[in-house]
Amino acid sequence: MNDLSINSELVRRILSGFIRSETNRAGYSKIVVGVSGGLDSSLACYLAAEALGGENVLAVRMPYKTSSQESLDHAQLIIEATGVQSMTIPITEMADGLINQFPDMSTVRMGNIMARCRMIVLYDQSVAFGGLVLGTGNKTEILLGYTTLYGDSACAFNPLGDLYKTQVRQLARDIGVPEVIIHKAPTADLWAGQTDEGELGFTYADVDKLLYLYVDERYSPEECVEAGFDKKFVETVVSRVQRYHFKRVMPPIAKLSNRTVGYDFLYPRDWGT
Repeated sequence: MNDLSINSELVRRILSGFIRSETNRAGYSKIVVGVSGGLDSSLACYLAAEALGGENVLAVRMPYKTSSQESLDHAQLIIEATGVQSMTIPITEMADGLINQFPDMSTVRMGNIMARCRMIVLYDQSVAFGGLVLGTGNKTEILLGYTTLYGDSACAFNPLGDLYKTQVRQLARDIGVPEVIIHKAPTADLWAGQTDEGELGFTYADVDKLLYLYVDERYSPEECVEAGFDKKFVETVVSRVQRYHFKRVMPPIAKLSNRTVGYDFLYPRDWGT
């Protein structure tokens, strides 16, 4: 079908350099990253520590009352392996202040509240620590809209956003992330037994291959079906990519002047660099 394998050593150097250059270009030397014990945040923490040194990285664990002990333990493995600074800040009281006002609240709403509470914590700690918030989302999630706007998608910059989940797993394995994290089912840990693939209705392995053809190789939906993908699967994925495009862009501004932010006022030369 297609080969999603990457040159891990080259990608590792590029991403470490990207973290270093983007941090320094903004006038900072430190990074704050939320660590959940999952694959993406683990890899991001490894790369940040490699780029800036563990003393310049603050990893924050932010459990909710339903978070599993396994997730906390796996996050601690990453903290110890990378030598980064760390904090644990529970979000239960923050989140429940709103959740408890709506007894019939759906799990989607609850999950969004948790994600946004965690981002409040990270941006508060970015001020206290003097560092930028590092993104941890992968290309698969970004394309599918499987993120919370102004929650887990919020960051100063994102080193993993052009890697499909399959590629994140390969790089994590090659860089030395513990196997127990690489092999566990991806989950946002929002409730007991919750998994990403269970919510999405398909596996990352399958959808990554389809997205690669549709996005990177510019196959039409019809050509994706001809390549062997189930028509309903293609329609579902394409619909998600299109429907959640608004999550991938800055809020549009109504253009009224000759120099509109985001349209004409775009480049480093606009502010003298």
